[in-house]
Amino acid sequence: MKIVVIQGPNLNMLGVREQHIYGHMKLDDIHAQMAATAKQNNAEIDFFQSNLEGELVDRIQECLGVADGIIINSAAYTHTSIAIRDAISAVKIPTIEVHLTNIHQREEFRHKSLIAPVVSGQIVGMGPFGYHLALMAMVQILKEIEAIKDTQKKALKEAKK
Repeated sequence: MKIVVIQGPNLNMLGVREQHIYGHMKLDDIHAQMAATAKQNNAEIDFFQSNLEGELVDRIQECLGVADGIIINSAAYTHTSIAIRDAISAVKIPTIEVHLTNIHQREEFRHKSLIAPVVSGQIVGMGPFGYHLALMAMVQILKEIEAIKDTQKKALKEAKK
């Protein structure tokens, strides 16, 4: 099981930027915790961060046929990027949206997520722990998909007898 974690603009500044809002933990620390949890769950995990919308779209598209799941914090692009929404929709890979803060309690312009309608789920307001929750949810989703595939294979095998 391969999971790709995609981080949007300014997340490379975690631990430095507006600590009263985003906390003190650095992105590398979040990724290290996720990597340890992924290893415990026999999952391969890959991390990508960019401040550029097109690079985020490219990375989503590169997941097609390679990744089983995506965890994304598209940061400010969540509220503005139809291109990221369209990329997620196009690849048809289970995707979980994560935000460190509760976007619904913040400025009005942050209340609407353009990607929410095309993702499997959304985790907001849990700080860095939200990434752990997203990873555990993704592992569960992928195990359920695998179980369904196994059941379908068995049914097909039985039907051929």
